[in-house]
Amino acid sequence: MSYVSRGKQYTRDSRYITTRITAAGSDGYRVEPGRYRLVVSRACPWASRAVIVRRLLGLEEALPMAVAGPVHDERSWTFDLDPGGRDPVLGIERLRDAYLARDPGYDRGITVPAVVDVPSGKVVTNDFPRITLDMSLEWTAYQRPRAPELYPPALRAHIDEVNDVVYRDVNNAVYEAGFAGTQDAYEEAHARLFDRLDRLSALLERSRYLVGDTITEADVRLFTTLVRFDAVYHGHFKCNRQKLSEMPVLWAYARDLFQTPGFGDTVDFDDIKRHYHLVHDDINPTGIVPAGPDPAVWLIPHRRADLGGRPFGDGTAPGPVAPAEAVPAGHNPMV
Repeated sequence: MSYVSRGKQYTRDSRYITTRITAAGSDGYRVEPGRYRLVVSRACPWASRAVIVRRLLGLEEALPMAVAGPVHDERSWTFDLDPGGRDPVLGIERLRDAYLARDPGYDRGITVPAVVDVPSGKVVTNDFPRITLDMSLEWTAYQRPRAPELYPPALRAHIDEVNDVVYRDVNNAVYEAGFAGTQDAYEEAHARLFDRLDRLSALLERSRYLVGDTITEADVRLFTTLVRFDAVYHGHFKCNRQKLSEMPVLWAYARDLFQTPGFGDTVDFDDIKRHYHLVHDDINPTGIVPAGPDPAVWLIPHRRADLGGRPFGDGTAPGPVAPAEAVPAGHNPMV
């Protein structure tokens, strides 16, 4: 399976299924506890957003989760972490089956996160930016008591603005660098990435969080790229002007979030490294998965609380991770 096209700039296929699950059921799918299954892989940064937001908002019981393995082929993500290699609820071995149940002629990316309607076995949506916003806006009746506001009305325009530039210049730019098929395309993406990281460092030098004084959707979206930076993007994707651990402000900011309940306790460094280094075999043909870096460095004190801020605002932190959803021991320094 090839991810790099020689002589070409990388362009992400963004043709997502944009059906929404709403409280009113306007697209034909109404919010109902237990009806849907959120399919993720802990390896994927886009899926990890949904894992974090779901946990922060306390939607674990209302929106059950299926975790696919870190390695897939050109057909799709697989449920190889489950007994018999089959999701126990959906009864399928590959996420592809749920996409084809929705559309037998489906010819777009089979991506995570995806929300599947359990009764029909059909994918409802894989529109990752909308999935987490709708967890905040449409699933309010099933959020835990005193869940934080991750997308507060007064800050939405600012959050949207930050999210747009972070997506373009950070979240997606690491892929544009890593999958570049020309030197010029790589250098342009690399320069844009580090220019934006420098700007974010300047902002976060005086502010604990990206927007306002609490954690918002914007912090979730930046975190999932930063937590993968030294483990995969620096070397595997050649984003190597500096490591995250060599950028003091961003490194402290990322550790602050990692050590916040709901963030670091969802991260599986083993799955992350296995995914990138085994799936992208045109970039890493030997299939060797790096032994480092040591994830224990994520527990170094950060002192970001000196800047003030209230992580959860008027809400509270989520409780412990349910045993069935815990990251395997040895894959995360918090476990």
